[in-house]
Parts: sequence; structure tokens; C-alpha cells
Amino acid sequence: MNSVSTVALAIALGYLLGCIPFAVITSRVFGLADPRSYGSGNPGATNVLRSGNKLAAILTLVGDALKGCVAVWLVRALDMGDTAALLAGVAAFVGHVFPVTLGFRGGKGVATAAGVMLAAVPESGLIALGIWIAVALITRYSSLAALIAACSAPVSGLLYTGSSTVCGAFAAMAGLLIWRHSENIRRLMNGSESRIGGKKTVSG
Repeated sequence: MNSVSTVALAIALGYLLGCIPFAVITSRVFGLADPRSYGSGNPGATNVLRSGNKLAAILTLVGDALKGCVAVWLVRALDMGDTAALLAGVAAFVGHVFPVTLGFRGGKGVATAAGVMLAAVPESGLIALGIWIAVALITRYSSLAALIAACSAPVSGLLYTGSSTVCGAFAAMAGLLIWRHSENIRRLMNGSESRIGGKKTVSG
């Protein structure tokens, strides 16, 4: 069932789920500063970790990933079709990056994109997760790990499903994720990028 109205509803549901600002909500619950006010200013798990509260960062990570997972699972459960489910996941990712709840200034989408992939094509999600963990452990650069993992997604998605739609959806998320990391790429190139566990003092 992939009529225009069905797909539109799926996209709307996904976007609204993506707009839930878990980084801000979790920080308030734990009495922490708004993550948009320190470090990179990014409302995401990596920046929340810079507050020193690991539990808050973990809960933010899980919440952001679940937005992508739930968007796909919910649309599937409503029997709206696989294409609609995939688009709902992409919409959740877009909602995280451009949330109406935060004036369209959201996070970079790494955890939410991972959630979408794990729900839509588990093999691709696990491969991307494995790549992220390996690169992060070796380099301690969360941004570099995310960029490399994102680039793997369209390829693994196509290999495991044979679907150009899946490949295109994953490529779209990867492209937006790379664009959101443009400042990180610049800092990686000049050697000023913050490593995991470090406290970033500059904005960007």
C-alpha cells in the first residue's frame, strides 16, 4: 500500500518523530546545560558527552536512534508498505537534522540514520555500526567514524537488497550527513577536530 496519501502520511509521521529533541530533553532531566550552549552547539549525543554525564549521553544516543527505528517499524506495523516505511525513516532523519521544535537547527543525524538503517536493512545497519566502532576506537574521532560509516551505507544497502530505492535513500541520508559535518571535515583536515572524550571549547 504505497499511494500518494499513504506515503505522505508516513513521511509526516516520520518527520514528527525525528523532531523530538532527546539531547535537550535528556539534558534538562539531568539538570545539565542546554547542549546548544556549549561545545559544538550540536544537540546530539557526542556533544552531551562533553558535559561529562555519560548516562545522559547514552540515553540521548538511544533516543535518537529509536526515532529512526520507530519511524520504520510504525509504518510497517500499520501495513503502509516497505517504500513508505523507508521514506518515513528518511523523514525522521530529516526531522532530527531540521526539527521544527528547535527552529530547524538540529543535530547531525548519525544516531538517527543508524536507527533507520538497522530497522530498514539490518545488515547495512550492523555494517555501518561496526565501521563506526572500529574507526572511533582507532582514531577517537566520532566525526570521521560517522563519515566513513555513512559512505558504506548506500553500497551495503544495494548489495543486500538489490534495491535502487534503498540505495538512493541511504545515499540521500549520507549526503546530508556529510554536509552537516562540513565543519568537522575542515577541522579534521587542519588537525583541530575534537576527539571522543575531549571537551571542545570552540563552536562549530
